Amino acid sequence: MNIDNNILKMDFANVYFVIGTSYAGKSTIVKNLAKKHNGIALEENYHDVKLPELDSKDFPNLTYTRDLKDWREFIRRTPDEYVTWLNNAKRESEIVELQILEELLSKEESKNKKIFVDTNISIETLHKISDENHVLVLLTDVNTSIHRFFDRPDPEKQFLYKLMLEEPDPKASLDNYREILTRVCSQECYDELENSGFKVIYKDESRSQEETVILAESLLSI
Repeated sequence: MNIDNNILKMDFANVYFVIGTSYAGKSTIVKNLAKKHNGIALEENYHDVKLPELDSKDFPNLTYTRDLKDWREFIRRTPDEYVTWLNNAKRESEIVELQILEELLSKEESKNKKIFVDTNISIETLHKISDENHVLVLLTDVNTSIHRFFDRPDPEKQFLYKLMLEEPDPKASLDNYREILTRVCSQECYDELENSGFKVIYKDESRSQEETVILAESLLSI
C-alpha cells in the first residue's frame, strides 16, 4: 500500500503500536498502559468511529458489516470468502487508522500525550512509520487463539457465537467458523508476527496484568 507523504512526515515519537494474535491481550495492555501513563488508548477496531461516514465505493470491505441486513450472511460465508474479506478489510482499515492518528496528533490537547494503539496497521507500514522501540507484538499459541476465541465476554464475539448456535445445524456452523479461525490464526501468521523485527511478549497466564505492563515498558523503554 502506498502511504501518503503527510503520514510519512508525521512524528510518531509518542505513539506505541500493539499487534499480535487473538487472545494475546492486546486490548488489555493498551488500556492499562494508557491508564498508567495518563495517555490515550485507541482500542481494538478504533477505526469504527469513522464507519458511518465511509463511502462503500472506496471502502467496500469495511462497510460490508455496516450495511449488512442479516448477520447470518456473515457467519455463513466460506473460509475462503471470509479470509479474502478480512485481508481486504485490514488494508482499508489501515488507511482509516492512519487518518485518525494524523487528526489526533494535530490536536494541541493530545499531541504531547502518549498514545497506545491496538492496530490493524501492517508490519510493512509500521517499519516505515515507526521503530522497534514503539511497536510491541503480543503472541499466544495457535491452538489457544483458535479454541479460546469465544471464551471472552466481548459482545461482538458472543453475538456471533449465539447466532451460530441458532443455526439449523449449529455444529456445522461452528465447524465452519473454526476452519475460518484455523486459517486466520495459522502458524504462518504467528511466525510472521514473531519474526517481524519487533519486540515480542508471549502470553503467560501466570503473569499478572501489572507485571505485563512493566514488561512492556521495559521492552519499549517507556
